[in-house]
Amino acid sequence: MRCADAADAAGDAREGTAPPAERWFLLEHPGPWGRVAFAQSGLDAADVEALSEWATRTRGRVLLVRRPGRTPVGAPRRWFRVDSRRGHEEIRTGAVAGPLAPDAPGEVLDEALCLVCAHGRHDTCCAMRGRPVAAALAAARPEQTWECSHVGGDRFAANLVVLPHGLYYGRVDEGTVVEVAEAHERGDVVPRLLRGRARWLPAAQAAQQHARERHGDSLESRRIGAYEPAGTIPLGDGRWQVRLRHDGGYLFVTVAATARPEKGLLTCHAVNAAHPPAFDVVDVIETSSSM
Repeated sequence: MRCADAADAAGDAREGTAPPAERWFLLEHPGPWGRVAFAQSGLDAADVEALSEWATRTRGRVLLVRRPGRTPVGAPRRWFRVDSRRGHEEIRTGAVAGPLAPDAPGEVLDEALCLVCAHGRHDTCCAMRGRPVAAALAAARPEQTWECSHVGGDRFAANLVVLPHGLYYGRVDEGTVVEVAEAHERGDVVPRLLRGRARWLPAAQAAQQHARERHGDSLESRRIGAYEPAGTIPLGDGRWQVRLRHDGGYLFVTVAATARPEKGLLTCHAVNAAHPPAFDVVDVIETSSSM
């Protein structure tokens, strides 16, 4: 049984599993991609060094991207630089011409980007589940759709990242991927598929998701900015108190990191099964006015 099949069967929790990132740099590279994308995909050493320095300096993440299907030989390549910070959400793009300059101004891109992990050499589940999902989305939104290298959480394949907000979705399939894209255009999320927003700490992602579920499938709870984290305090013993903005006041949600008793393969390349991490809600306090 592959890792995504095992995670599906065990019902591994999605919430709180988006890896942290505030900025992104996407480099179009049709392939082939090695298992370690930037080290084993034939990129220029100077470009790798420049992107590594940029990622360290900006708390950013660098991904390789390509269009679903075959890319014409000699077609111009593009780069995208994305800011996912609250209030700074923006995508800039430009053509690849000579050595990469990650801080080049580029041009503002007004539409969202949808990245589907299809990095088969990193994990078989990403290719088997990701490529059909990317093809389905490309049929509806060809300009917004890209396959991408490893984004984390192989067991949640197919994984979808929507930029500029850095929203991670898991267990997306051909029948739901367009639903996610349409929701984002309205300024909404699809809570049942959401892993979290990479801008927030995992504990804050989990608390925000709990708040969405606690208030049901309302229009308010589906907004991208609903229950926005406003502070996370570590309490020790794997517990955090997360302050969420809500209705002129706050929700204080205390969550605890736990390991589920059932073991499973976290990736297809894992040698030993492990306890999938998750967050449990310990306490919720709601205030009626700002504090």
